Amino acid sequence: MSAGQSAPGSRRTQARDLLLTALAPAIWGSSYIVTTQLLPQAPAMTVALLRALPAGLLLLAFARRLPQGVWWLRVFILGALNFSVFWSMLFVSAYRLPGGAAATVGAVQPLVVVFLAAWVLGSALRPASVLGALAGLVGVALLVLTPGVRLDAMGIAAGLAGAVSMACGTVLTRKWRPPVPLLTFTAWQLTAGGVLLLPVALWAGPDFPAPTLGHLIGLAWLGLVGAALTYVLWFRGIARLEPNMVAPLGFLSPLTAILLGWAFLDQTLTAVQMAGVALVMGGIWLGQRGAAR
Repeated sequence: MSAGQSAPGSRRTQARDLLLTALAPAIWGSSYIVTTQLLPQAPAMTVALLRALPAGLLLLAFARRLPQGVWWLRVFILGALNFSVFWSMLFVSAYRLPGGAAATVGAVQPLVVVFLAAWVLGSALRPASVLGALAGLVGVALLVLTPGVRLDAMGIAAGLAGAVSMACGTVLTRKWRPPVPLLTFTAWQLTAGGVLLLPVALWAGPDFPAPTLGHLIGLAWLGLVGAALTYVLWFRGIARLEPNMVAPLGFLSPLTAILLGWAFLDQTLTAVQMAGVALVMGGIWLGQRGAAR
């Protein structure tokens, strides 16, 4: 077997890692339908807080281990980048921009990861990875943008800040290898992110309405599945795969949101959106090809 070839077992392992990692953004794509249908009156920042902090504390109860030394600083940096700043900017963008425009601005994240990984990690800057990120970005735009959409400068800036924050978190999570199990590392980050979101949620208000069964189901899904489970899978993928392979999987989030809206909310799926689906899948494929080489 030549040096440029991979063993079949290694390819199967990589494919399994990719599929497990892809579950995370696919589940994140359900956040829109869960939030709009089960948490329509809930304050956005409070939902972000209740998504991160309880899940982090629950995982921390299982891990029973706290950071040591320099890891306190690193965990709070990663918690801010992956959760606090990212989710805060995401909500600001969502409030000031139509959903389609917000999703399109956020879709620049894989492109940022490609260049950031080359700078911070020394990863090769391959044309296929750049082209894949661009194709996925155009695909997301075709999926979610509608004619006559109105843009807002602050909303665009917030969306870009959120994308850069998550991209930095993805690359630094790869660079800083924790000396603890993955579950513990995820617990640290979620808890730190939730602690940093606490003053933001208290300041932003308003108070959370009287909880209903729908609220509890929605928060359980967003916290236990959409945060605790998915981020364990996401950080596992970052630890095992190159960031250039992981980042394009984020395109699955808006794709899943569109498909769930079509399946359960009777939303239409146009020919342009179908072309967007093809571009998103093509962008993911190109990203994997570029990183694999």
